[in-house]
Amino acid sequence: MNQQYPSMLLEKAVGEFAKLPGVGRKTAMRLVLHLLRQDTAVVEAFGNAMITLKHEVKYCKVCHNISDTETCRICSNPARDASTICVVESIRDVMAVEATQQYRGLYHVLGGVISPMDGIGPSDLQIESLVERVKGSGVKEVILALSSTMEGDTTNFYISRKLEGMDVKLSVIARGISIGDELEYTDEVTLGRSIINRTLFTGTA
Repeated sequence: MNQQYPSMLLEKAVGEFAKLPGVGRKTAMRLVLHLLRQDTAVVEAFGNAMITLKHEVKYCKVCHNISDTETCRICSNPARDASTICVVESIRDVMAVEATQQYRGLYHVLGGVISPMDGIGPSDLQIESLVERVKGSGVKEVILALSSTMEGDTTNFYISRKLEGMDVKLSVIARGISIGDELEYTDEVTLGRSIINRTLFTGTA
């Protein structure tokens, strides 16, 4: 046991929290000690929520967003504009766009972007299912809302080639978002304006 820890149980708990992204050992220690001070019922509720989430959460069979049911609340909402699909990298991006309250269409979560350096190719992403959605429904516009990075631009271009020849408008969010920025860290006003002021995709955007 590390000499700075009075308990192996404490050390193990801190080690687990420290595995979370952005959480160092000092922050992990603070979180563990906070939980330790709570009533047993509070800690059990916290632990059970995580276990239940892992075992019972689903991914929408249509857009691949996180969901409690086979089809998510957005895809099953008849008030949403089914003729427009906003393509995003992650579930966090869906949440970011929804927070702007400026978009009423549907989504498609790719699960990442093409990144050869990280060993991520087109087959690792939900691109083919996007193509099938566009083929099999009345989709009129596909909005590419990926991060303004080299990987995001590469993915945009790949998708544009896959949708080539289909009767669908292809657009990108306006570049009010700085190059290299990720959607989830963009403020709601800027992101909302970028969606409203989207432009046609030319392959060089």
